[in-house]
Amino acid sequence: MPGLMQHWSLTCTRILDHAARNHPTREIVSRSVEGPTHRTTYAEMRDRALTVAKRLSQTGLREGDRAATLAWNTWRHMEVWYGLLGIGAIYHTVNPRLFPQQIAWIINHAEDRLLFVDLTFVPIVEKIWSELTTVEHVIVLTDAANMPETGFPASPYEDWLAEADADFTWAELDENAAAGMCYTSGTTGDPKGVVYSHRSNVLHAMSAAIPDMLGLSARDRMMPVVPLFHANGWSLAFSCPLAGAAMVMPGPRMDGEALWELLDGERVTVTAAVPTIWLMLLQYLEKSGKTLPHLERVVIGGAACPRAITKAFEETYDVRVMHAWGMTEMSPLGTVCSIKPEVSGLDGEDKLDLQEKQGHTPFGVEMKITDDAGVEQPWDGKTFGRLKVRGPAISQTYFKNDTPIVDADNFFDTGDVAHIDANGYMQITDRAKDVIKSGGEWISTIDLENLALLHPHVSEAAVIGVSHPKWDERPLLIIVPRDGCTPDASDILASFEGRIAKWWMPNDVVFVDEIPHTATGKIKKTALREQFSDYAFPDEA
Repeated sequence: MPGLMQHWSLTCTRILDHAARNHPTREIVSRSVEGPTHRTTYAEMRDRALTVAKRLSQTGLREGDRAATLAWNTWRHMEVWYGLLGIGAIYHTVNPRLFPQQIAWIINHAEDRLLFVDLTFVPIVEKIWSELTTVEHVIVLTDAANMPETGFPASPYEDWLAEADADFTWAELDENAAAGMCYTSGTTGDPKGVVYSHRSNVLHAMSAAIPDMLGLSARDRMMPVVPLFHANGWSLAFSCPLAGAAMVMPGPRMDGEALWELLDGERVTVTAAVPTIWLMLLQYLEKSGKTLPHLERVVIGGAACPRAITKAFEETYDVRVMHAWGMTEMSPLGTVCSIKPEVSGLDGEDKLDLQEKQGHTPFGVEMKITDDAGVEQPWDGKTFGRLKVRGPAISQTYFKNDTPIVDADNFFDTGDVAHIDANGYMQITDRAKDVIKSGGEWISTIDLENLALLHPHVSEAAVIGVSHPKWDERPLLIIVPRDGCTPDASDILASFEGRIAKWWMPNDVVFVDEIPHTATGKIKKTALREQFSDYAFPDEA
């Protein structure tokens, strides 16, 4: 018997419609690229997005066409997102931290027709303009007064937008139509394009906002420090208006002082970013003596959250840490480490042990671990396996490639090695390509890194496997000392005693001025392995 419910397409513009109707005066505050703070509301943003949609239609952009953005988190960037969605075009967020040649390759591969760019990134476009084969016009996200001279055809956004008005109706779209694109960082081979649908974005935003995930509500003021160009912006451009949460957009300034000014001055209740960002903030707070009186919780993802960061936020500043995990291919949220009743009695070190885990899934993500033969492994909190996922917001192919990236049961192999406990809490022990295989056994580099970061003289830590004549590989610990500190290798290793199996102990420690990172802020272990490819442990030299 057919269902008797209405057909109501899950299109992304319905989210902005909802926010404008039900939360019309809720603020979107942005630190602009030009400097001044800009304030708008969801009702005003909807009008501006309708104007963007009408202006895009005037340029000849059509359903299925792509437009790239090289931009920070600001109100203009969000307007462009929703304007593109409103005509059935596809927003394509490009990571400006990539090498210029990678950016050109990605834009050409996506066949972007328009390019929206912040003032900061105009020099990048200058460098690659002659290589861009599909971009017809560039819109610089500023006004005429701040418009620079450019060596490519460009218009200031405000003048470009002034040629249209908000008298426009969103396009009628199939909810399965493409909505957005984001390319993976391309650590192996060329970057790969992930295409999100309207339906997947809406379902994902609903899952992300629920209490045991990000817990967003109309009473929140969310500051998405994670850029919109990082893994679909962690869904925050959708989940915040869906929940009616106010948004505080940090723009180009990501240093500790700048972030604290917004957290304090704009009374931010929840924020989200990768661990390196929060390390900078905590170091600023420690030096300045500042506090976080308004902040209630912080979402930390993109890389494993060091125990020391969780401990500092919770014990020093009374801020709840929500460790999260996901992937570009997952839209991106996969798990959040919120506290279930079964573990609510934990405190102290036991609670910190739990919070090191990446957490449990929302509705819409199914998860399992298997051995290399594909045999499912138990959820006992001990057995390691390859982490696999499926759900309505998880990719099954890449852009311009019809080869499925899922198995016969529709599970996507994340490339992570993990275990899951009886309460459904998942903990990643490594990337499959980073795990150290020593004497036929696995050693988790993440566990060792987190232990190193507990030492007061350590600012950043990375562990890689180095060739060993007897054991295949052994761990090498690479340390960036804290400012003003001269750590001792034996003292650091002594702090590991009793916390790990003896055979996990790193064979050596080296100190460096900096550790290389990828464009999304993760430790670039490929570069470290290359840097130390000829390294010989002292007892083997």
